[in-house]
Amino acid sequence: MVSAEASRPTLLLVHGAWHGPWCWEKLESVLEAEGWATRTVELPSAVRPEAPTTEPLPGIHDDARVVRETLESIEGPVVVVAHSYGGIPVTQVIADAPNVSHAVYLAAYQLDVGESLYAAHGAPEPEDPKGVYPPLEKSDTELYADVSEEETVRAVRQLVPQSVRSMSDRVTKAGWRTTPCTYIICEQDQALPPQMQEKFAARANAIHRLKSSHSPFLSMPAELAALLADIALGETG
Repeated sequence: MVSAEASRPTLLLVHGAWHGPWCWEKLESVLEAEGWATRTVELPSAVRPEAPTTEPLPGIHDDARVVRETLESIEGPVVVVAHSYGGIPVTQVIADAPNVSHAVYLAAYQLDVGESLYAAHGAPEPEDPKGVYPPLEKSDTELYADVSEEETVRAVRQLVPQSVRSMSDRVTKAGWRTTPCTYIICEQDQALPPQMQEKFAARANAIHRLKSSHSPFLSMPAELAALLADIALGETG
């Protein structure tokens, strides 16, 4: 007999701009204690100090390749959880990933074909998207407003520059049109305005809300884990 835990989907956690797999550690601890299998990716558009700096720097299609390769290495169904910028490469990939049963956009960019992060904000796309975009000057308040001071300091120290190309590349496939998806709106977000999240969420099949800032995986991992479990068990059926 297959146990309930064995039949659960794997949760693939995809981080946003400037971040890395480290940001999911608290959430993973909670989920794994509840019997969930989790995986993470390291998006190359978040340019680590040891990474090559030759142009062109990685963009969304390089990130999408990493997500795709990780999905292909997972047996059984997968629920992809994308945070912030991570929603862009996830949108690009999931239509062609047969083992993805559901996608969760966590305060994420749920773009349509032809859209870029710049365009979503009404900003002109650079003609020559070279170089990197440094972490936000006020990352502590914009990304981690409801996170403890100690944890905020630790998180800010781990942020790395993000390639400009990743913010100007346009989506060529909108996987949410064929893959069931849920949007989680972070109602106190100071990085991705809730009003913009509402517009993205209108593209999803279901909407949930958290009274959190931009990074609930650090500020309320238990609440987020419970919500993701409910989505994975309930909305993927």
